[in-house]
Amino acid sequence: MGEVVLEMKGIVKDFPGVRALDDVNFEARSGELLALMGENGAGKSTLMKVLSGVWPYPSYQGDIYLRGELKRFYGTKEAEAAGIAIIYQELNLIPELTVAENIFLDRQTTNAFGIINWGKLFAETQRLLDELNITDFKPTDQVKDLTVGKQQMVEIAKALSKKADVLVFDEPTSALTDKEVAALFEIIRKLKRQGVCMSYISHKMEELQQIADRVVVLRDGKTIGPVTPMAEITLDQLISRMVGRDVKDMFPKGEFQRGEKVLEVKNFEIDNPDLPGHKKVKNACFCAYKGEILGISGLMGSGRTELVSGIFGAPAGPAHGEIYLDDRPVKFRSPHAAIEHGIGLVTEDRKRIGLILGQSILQNMTISSLETVTNALGVINGAKERNLAQDYVKRLAIKTPGLDVKIDTLSGGNQQKVILAKWLNIKPKVLILDEPTRGIDVGAKVEIYNLLNKLVEDGVTVIIISSELPEVMGISDRILVMCEGEIVVELTRDQATKELIMAYATGSRKQGE
Repeated sequence: MGEVVLEMKGIVKDFPGVRALDDVNFEARSGELLALMGENGAGKSTLMKVLSGVWPYPSYQGDIYLRGELKRFYGTKEAEAAGIAIIYQELNLIPELTVAENIFLDRQTTNAFGIINWGKLFAETQRLLDELNITDFKPTDQVKDLTVGKQQMVEIAKALSKKADVLVFDEPTSALTDKEVAALFEIIRKLKRQGVCMSYISHKMEELQQIADRVVVLRDGKTIGPVTPMAEITLDQLISRMVGRDVKDMFPKGEFQRGEKVLEVKNFEIDNPDLPGHKKVKNACFCAYKGEILGISGLMGSGRTELVSGIFGAPAGPAHGEIYLDDRPVKFRSPHAAIEHGIGLVTEDRKRIGLILGQSILQNMTISSLETVTNALGVINGAKERNLAQDYVKRLAIKTPGLDVKIDTLSGGNQQKVILAKWLNIKPKVLILDEPTRGIDVGAKVEIYNLLNKLVEDGVTVIIISSELPEVMGISDRILVMCEGEIVVELTRDQATKELIMAYATGSRKQGE
C-alpha cells in the first residue's frame, strides 16, 4: 500500500439550518483509487468543495494535510497550486477552443512580447496525450467536436498537466459509452501504476468493483464505518452503510392489473436534419397502457431519447406518423401542447433542460403549471403556490432548508425529486422519464421506484428509458428494445434477460429470431 498523500481530519461544514459535514475523516494514498460513496445529500460534493477551495478556510472546521503538511486553502487557485485537481460531472471546458488551448488555458508558453508559442503548446499537448495513450483526437481539434467521453479525457490531461498529486473524479461515467468507460478505466489503471492518488465518486457498484482499491461511505454528513478494501465488502454491506437500513429489494415492483390503452404510436419517424435521407427514428409502433410501466432499452444513440422527445412535441428533426391519446388522434406541435394533453417528460439532462438553474425550488416546481396557482386575472396566489410546493417537499421527502433556496444547492437526487414534483403538478396521464436515476444514489433510486409504483397505482401511464439493464428489467412490465432508430423487439418482464436485451440492442439478434 502506498504512502498517505491526503488526509482530511475532523471536517465540519455548516449551511444555514443544515450541518452538511459532521466530523468527517478522509484519507487517500498514492497509487490507489479510493471510492467515495453515499446517498445524494450525504456530503460527498461538499467534502470535495472543501478540499478544492470552493468552500475556503475558515468557512469550515478541521484540517487538511498533503503529504503530512497542514494546508489552508483560501480559494481554488491555492488548492490547484498545491496539486488538487477535481474533474466534475459537469465538464468545465470552452467548446470553441482547441484541446491544447483548453488544457493550458492561462498557462500558455509565450515569448517576451506575450505571443503564444503555438508549436510548443501543441507539442506539449501531444506529449500529454501520448502519455495517456489517447489517439482519438489531436491537440488542434476543437472541443465542441468531441464526444463527452473524449472531453473527459481532455479534463484528465488538463489535470495532469498541472502536476496534480490528488485527482478526484466526480461521477465521470454518467454520460459515457461502454467503449469510453473502458478507455477511461485503462487510463486510471495507468495512473495507479504511476503512483497518482485518486478518489472516485460514483453510484455504480459494478464500476467500483472493477477499479476501486478501497471505499469510504458518507451518510448524513458523517463517515460511516472504516475505510474498507473493496474486495472485503459486499454490495449489501455497502448499501446498508449508505442508507442506514437493509435494502432487500433494489427494484420494488408493484403488481397492478393492466387497464385500457392510453397512448398509441403508429409508424412514427423522425428525419435526421444533418443527414438528408437518414432517420433518427424509423417506423416506431407501440402502445402504452394504464396500470403498467413500459421500459425502453437500447445503447446510446439507438434513438430512445429522440423517440420520446418527438412524442412530446420536441423532435430533433421533421417528424411523421400518428399519435393517439385515449384512442383520439393528436399532433403535438410543441411541448406546451403535449403538457396541455397531460403528457410530461423528465429529460435526461436535468441541468440544461429539466431545471432553471439560479431560480428557487419553489419556482422550479410550479413553472409548468402556473395556472394551478393563479387567479382569473393570471396573478399568482403566493400562499397557494407555497402550500402546494411544501406538500410536494413532504410527499417526496425532498431534503432542503427551505423553498426559496436555489435549486443549484440541492443534491442530484433532490433536484430530480423537484423535477418529478413539477410534472406531478400537471396531473399527467402519461409520464415519460428519460434516465431518471442517472447520477443518483441507491437510496434515492429506491425512493423513485416506489414513487413510480404509486403513480401507476393512481392511474398514470409510466414510460421509462434506462441504460441500466438491471433497472429497466427490475421495474418494467414490458420492455421495448431499440437499435439504430428502430424498435426491434418487445419483451415481457418474464422474457427479458440481460443477454437477450443486449443481443437485440447490438443488432446481433434480429426480430423473430
